[in-house]
Amino acid sequence: MRKAIVVILLLVVIASLGAIAGLAYFRASARGFSARAQPTMVEVELAEFARDLAMPSSAKTMKNPIPVSPEVLVEGRAHFADHCAICHGNNGRGQTMLGSGLYPKPPDLRTKDTQEMADGELFYVIENGIRLSGMPSFGGEHSADESWKLVDFIRHLPQLSAQEELEMERLNPKGPNEVREEKEEEQFLNGNPPTAPTAHQH
Repeated sequence: MRKAIVVILLLVVIASLGAIAGLAYFRASARGFSARAQPTMVEVELAEFARDLAMPSSAKTMKNPIPVSPEVLVEGRAHFADHCAICHGNNGRGQTMLGSGLYPKPPDLRTKDTQEMADGELFYVIENGIRLSGMPSFGGEHSADESWKLVDFIRHLPQLSAQEELEMERLNPKGPNEVREEKEEEQFLNGNPPTAPTAHQH
């Protein structure tokens, strides 16, 4: 009898999830599947459920082995500016050109949804990424210590100062146009104005 009740409850849950997914698909197909749209509440809930389901239980109990210090925050800030700010912004709000084009959008890392995550959960996301989102895995790109320092810096984001944000702008990756402009400025300041490009002869 007990087994039958469990089976019935499981079928009800599956049917409910199927109905929710069907409704979400119907609404999305009516609007189209543009990445510019805001995720529906159902999509947000399902994404958070999938993230929590994929997170190993061990991550929830892991503690950051690297204590916060001014030096650690400087390193974490520089790493964030170089690797993370392109999507998350220097201030962690996620309002960047690239971030705005992702679906789902990058979360505001300063809010309680992120700040209340365990240290190990943040570390796991940095190391392993999140499937079916724009969050890549960085585990193979840098060391575990660097990921833990990023966790320390993410915790610091709600208190980020204007001066720190300005310092981060200097560390952000630069595109070809910005590199060319900086080179031209440097040439001008050194008394060597850039020469006009010559036309190609045909």
